[in-house]
Amino acid sequence: MSNTPCQVTRGIVLRETETKEADKILTVLTPDQGKISVIARGARRKSCRFAACAQLLAWSELTLYHRGNWYYLNEGTTLCLFDGLRRDLEKLALGAYFAELTEAVTQEEVAAPEIVSLLLNGLYALENLSRPPALIKAAFELRLMCLAGYEPLADGCAYCGAEEPEEPRLDVQQGVLHCAKCGVRGQGLSMPLCAGSLAGLRHAIYGDPKRLYAFTLGDEALGRLSDAAEAFVLTQMERGFRTLDYYKSVKI
Repeated sequence: MSNTPCQVTRGIVLRETETKEADKILTVLTPDQGKISVIARGARRKSCRFAACAQLLAWSELTLYHRGNWYYLNEGTTLCLFDGLRRDLEKLALGAYFAELTEAVTQEEVAAPEIVSLLLNGLYALENLSRPPALIKAAFELRLMCLAGYEPLADGCAYCGAEEPEEPRLDVQQGVLHCAKCGVRGQGLSMPLCAGSLAGLRHAIYGDPKRLYAFTLGDEALGRLSDAAEAFVLTQMERGFRTLDYYKSVKI
């Protein structure tokens, strides 16, 4: 127990790294302080009173103290562990990807209440809603990119201005929507959409956050939306994600 004054916050674990004999270093996203690094001493011991709080995707109330460049976990009470995800390997892998992508777009100690809400709601949707994982994944990716400052322009063709582009495409490099015939003016990679996938794209970008997953698509339209959303993420972030690769290896 440190004599340093403690503070109480809520946070979700985006990453856990084992260190030393029984400790962990946690990357935690909080609404008020943004992304912080937390040392959880003894978290790998069975007798540790806050072990449950120190696992991936755990949403908890945390008592922390600050020393040097680190926060230290002093106490913790779990609020939600998303047990349903932990019983389904495919959903857990997708939840881990959500966490890794969230970590990639958030900054150290910059408040992120909307992103915390998005992540919690995305994990809840995976666990509880009867929606295809591909739909939840695409909607989450697109909305997260919007909140992180990468919002694509999808209200019409970026070149001719048509509100309903002919044979719509999403240029995932430029982040704009365009007609197939107008695409020759662009320089980036464009992903083909259809009427349904375009409607889904616009719903994810511009719709009510509380109804983010309240839409349905046929298999073909969902496939196009999923491919476009993932390509947009990977192109904008200029990197891959090991959890995404793992998700693809285990999904049915």
